[in-house]
Amino acid sequence: MAADSTSKMWVPVCCGRVMRCNMFRLPDGGSYAALVCTQCNKNITLEQEPLAAANSFGEGSNVLSLLGSPKPPTTDRKKKTLPEAGPDDPTL
Repeated sequence: MAADSTSKMWVPVCCGRVMRCNMFRLPDGGSYAALVCTQCNKNITLEQEPLAAANSFGEGSNVLSLLGSPKPPTTDRKKKTLPEAGPDDPTL
């Protein structure tokens, strides 16, 4: 299956680097993953849910495919300058 050249994907980035993805198997046969920043050690835990459960997260929920690598590339990602969010700014 050829990828559409206009298709986009989400890449988890922290401190200007792609985050490392560690996957773990649970004793009951399930699994979970953790995105880890190799610079500041920030981590994000990802739990598996059935795809059919996507509707239970509310209207407007999106399903994202995740690209994870156990060893991130050594090249730094260009930081995009975004305006700082203030305490009164609405969340997404």
